Amino acid sequence: MAEDLEKLKQRLPLLEYLQQQHWSARSTSHGTEFVGLCPLHAETRPSFYVNARKNLFYCHGCGQGGDLIRFLELSRHLSFRQSLAYLAQQKAPALQAEVLEKAAAFYHQQLPHYPEALRYLQQRGVHDAALLHELQVGYAPGGNLRRHLTTAGYPLELLQHLGLVNLRGRDAFYRRVVNLYGRSLGSVFPHRFLPGSKGDLVAWESVRQFSQVILVEGLFDLAALWQAGFRNATCALGTHLTPAQFRQLSGPPGRRVYLAFDQGDHQAGQHAAQALAHRLQQQGLPVAIVDLPTGQDPNSYFVGGARAADFSLRLQGARPL
Repeated sequence: MAEDLEKLKQRLPLLEYLQQQHWSARSTSHGTEFVGLCPLHAETRPSFYVNARKNLFYCHGCGQGGDLIRFLELSRHLSFRQSLAYLAQQKAPALQAEVLEKAAAFYHQQLPHYPEALRYLQQRGVHDAALLHELQVGYAPGGNLRRHLTTAGYPLELLQHLGLVNLRGRDAFYRRVVNLYGRSLGSVFPHRFLPGSKGDLVAWESVRQFSQVILVEGLFDLAALWQAGFRNATCALGTHLTPAQFRQLSGPPGRRVYLAFDQGDHQAGQHAAQALAHRLQQQGLPVAIVDLPTGQDPNSYFVGGARAADFSLRLQGARPL
């Protein structure tokens, strides 16, 4: 309990919390110590000191002192347990994003050490090292992410809540090429997603400025298009968009969206493209469907020998609704 409490306080330092609450202070001659007006009582002469290194405060005016938990108890009139709950709630969204970022970076670091993963990427036509780094594509050998993250101080319960570790304490991704989505190197359960929202469209910050956007289903489709020079492509990790992803595509007026989905024999991708196209059109977006050869998606299209000029012709011939 004491160890978890200390980790929680370290993730939101006292000085950082006070600055978020608009506490104004100046540094003293010690460098790690700051002084300002006390937030706990009215005063005109600064007497509230914060030691950033020790994560402690003391006010020479009212005589109160302690750590972040004690400050919350005094300033918000909370009990010890209520202060813990408040602190956890304040840090939760940022902490979750931090853990996912750490997990993606860890898996990316593993990739060069596993020849089977590199061979798989070669088979999928993804060979640009700079692109792999940009998309943070990695490999999950299994059995080592939990140890890596818990050693770094992240609680097991949080890893389980995020879906990175299952209820038995094992890594959720095993022998998968991943980017917070896992594609199995085998044939059993080829796709695995983390629970919860899919978040933004992939690499949206680098795509949002384009007036024409190509939307694909999978990460390898996206990688294939980026390698071919189509940097206006993004990915929804599936054919269903969340409300937030719809809002992203609906950005500047007049944006045109090209749907390049799987043209499999079962026609599921084609039906999904039609349904999504109608929904986007209802949002006021001009939409066109890119026809690929039967049984192919953008990734397999390029793996099969297509060039950028070939896909450009497909875009020119895209069917508007």
